[in-house]
Amino acid sequence: MSTPKRIALVVFDWAGTTVDHGCFAPVAPFVEALAQFDVPITLEQARAPMGLGKRDHLRAILQSSEVAAAWQKRHGRAWTEDDVDAAYHQHFVPRQLESVRRHSHLLPGLLDTVVWLRNRDIRIGTTTGYFTEAAELCYEEAAQQGYMPDCNVSPGAVKVGRPAPWMIYRIMETLDIYPPAAVVKIGDTVPDIAEGLSAGAWSVGVSRTGSEVALTAEELSALPEHSQRERIDRAAKTLSQAGAHAVIESIADVPALIAQLETRLAAGERP
Repeated sequence: MSTPKRIALVVFDWAGTTVDHGCFAPVAPFVEALAQFDVPITLEQARAPMGLGKRDHLRAILQSSEVAAAWQKRHGRAWTEDDVDAAYHQHFVPRQLESVRRHSHLLPGLLDTVVWLRNRDIRIGTTTGYFTEAAELCYEEAAQQGYMPDCNVSPGAVKVGRPAPWMIYRIMETLDIYPPAAVVKIGDTVPDIAEGLSAGAWSVGVSRTGSEVALTAEELSALPEHSQRERIDRAAKTLSQAGAHAVIESIADVPALIAQLETRLAAGERP
């Protein structure tokens, strides 16, 4: 298949990329859900698997050695899939829905970037780790603020979510856009990067606004400049080491990113 000359589709993540500076909506519900089982976890432990589908995320938290040991100590046995079911459906899901409602503010620069993409006839898709109900709530909250992508796909619509490529492929099929070299996946977590790489698309990380920095805009701006830079650079390094073709600080940097990627396409490069 010949190398395309331009980018035709951008697939954005949600929390930490286009909404929810610092990616907070998914975090507290995990802490609160496991607290119902007398298994305390830290915010850092809750964040560690960020980007995965939320049930997989919960399982990954429980699989970590520290949390697994805490569960064993409290309950006198290892956790089971029945425990995952109970924690997820009874405690995590309702808290996640409320948290999404509180943390779905669009990030600065998003609407201007959308206008720029529209003017270049570049289509917009989204993937997420949110389960269907949470994803749909996020879509509704964003639409009320003026952000309406062409195609949204959540893990419930495909066989398996990240790091598999199926959500991206579903968007490509729906919008009739190929090959993957004409597609850019943009997200703030390692599973986001893996998803884009699995699809054979350009995979791009977002550093400043994402889960790796894990601060609100106000919290970040309150830090000394060198501390801000240290956190952002550390996030960029993590995403680069995960295989990102490029890392941007925020969604406002997308126009410059597209220009760079189209220059690489013109030189015959493929992701």
